[in-house]
Amino acid sequence: MESVVRLVRTLSPATGLSFTAAGVLAALERSGPRRLTELATAEGVSQPAMTQLISRLQDSGLVERVTDEHDRRVVQVHITKTGRDQVAYRRQIRAERLAELLDELDPAHYEALTAAIPAINALRELAGMQK
Repeated sequence: MESVVRLVRTLSPATGLSFTAAGVLAALERSGPRRLTELATAEGVSQPAMTQLISRLQDSGLVERVTDEHDRRVVQVHITKTGRDQVAYRRQIRAERLAELLDELDPAHYEALTAAIPAINALRELAGMQK
């Protein structure tokens, strides 16, 4: 499984974002605004570390902090259009690079990967990830 993580990292473009920063942007794009504490827990980092990361992402124009209209004490992190564009760009590059590799793959290996997709989706569901 570690080799799959390395493959995804290899396919990802060098955009200056850490893997954690890219993961936070993708989570915000998928799930919508979230509190800093929720993001820290989801990414497995401390709240101070997440606060620093969000500050850097905000300085880059990728996220913004918005006060909750129902509870003014609560601040949620929202992804910006620039952040969404960054997520889309990273996904597009990864998909293109993966397609190039799949085109070179032996047909038997390609079929094996295709057959594994339902199992991968089941793992994602067990992990609480959306499709």
